[in-house]
This record gives sequence, C-alpha cells and structure tokens, in this order.
Amino acid sequence: MELKEFKISVWPLREKLLNQARRLTGEEEDAEDIVQEVLLKLWSRRTELDRCDSIEAYATTMTRNACIDLMRTRHTSDTSLPDTCPEDGQTPESLLEAKDEMRLVEAIIASLPPLQQAILRMKDIEGYETEEIAEVTGCNAEAIRSNLSRARKRMRDIYLKTIGNRR
Repeated sequence: MELKEFKISVWPLREKLLNQARRLTGEEEDAEDIVQEVLLKLWSRRTELDRCDSIEAYATTMTRNACIDLMRTRHTSDTSLPDTCPEDGQTPESLLEAKDEMRLVEAIIASLPPLQQAILRMKDIEGYETEEIAEVTGCNAEAIRSNLSRARKRMRDIYLKTIGNRR
C-alpha cells in the first residue's frame, strides 16, 4: 500500500478512532496520542493491510487495545493502597505492623492474574463502578463480577495461609 492508498483507506478513519479513544480514556491528549500511535502502527504494517477483511475493524480494535493498555498502566502504576496514618495512641510497633500488612496485601494483589489484578484495583481501591470497569476492560459486567469474586477469594486464601504460616 502506497501513501496515496493509505490516505484514501486509512486516514478517513482518524476521526472515528479519535472519538472512540476520547470516549474510552476521557482525555483529549491521551486520545490524540493513542490515535497517532495507532496510525503509525498501521503505516508500518501497510504491506499487511491488503490481507485484512476490514481495515476499519482492525484499526478500531488496535485503538481499543491501546486505550486499555494505557488505563492498565496508569491505574496499576499510579495507584497504590493508602498509607496508614498514625492516629492518637498508636505505638510505633502497631504502625510497623500496619505497614507490614499493607506490604503483604500489595504483594498478594501483585500475585493475581493481570485481569483480576486490574479489576480488583479499579473496583476496591479506585472505586470504579462495574459498568466503568467493563468499558475499560472490554469484559461484560458478569465477567467483571466473577473475576472480582475470584480475586477476592484468592486474596483471602493467600492472606490466611500467610498469616497462619507466621504463627
């Protein structure tokens, strides 16, 4: 595919991809970056585009996946569990124990499968609604609830086993 063909078949999709990215990310700048990245990938794969049944579907899927990747990296790297704040009457020992508990919980969350980890963080730590999580991950609401339930059960099991081994 040459530049002229690319401009005719791919470039008109830019606005649709931009609207999709804006809807998924909620940020104009992020949407612009994602669409630019997708268009660059499409250009680098231009020789393979002739084999695609639908360039529009391919570009839309690439955009959705790029948005999900951005949301996952942003939420998992920027968000951590809240630090424990010293309250009146807390001893240094109790603060240290609380910090150890937080480290343990973080380690348990990090050991979960990536999808369960992302869903758990979005729901329980960041306070997202199930519908919002479904939009970001591309899973349906029932799959979100199921993965969240499995993640919580696995966390509980690992936590209880770890605490039991300490005693």
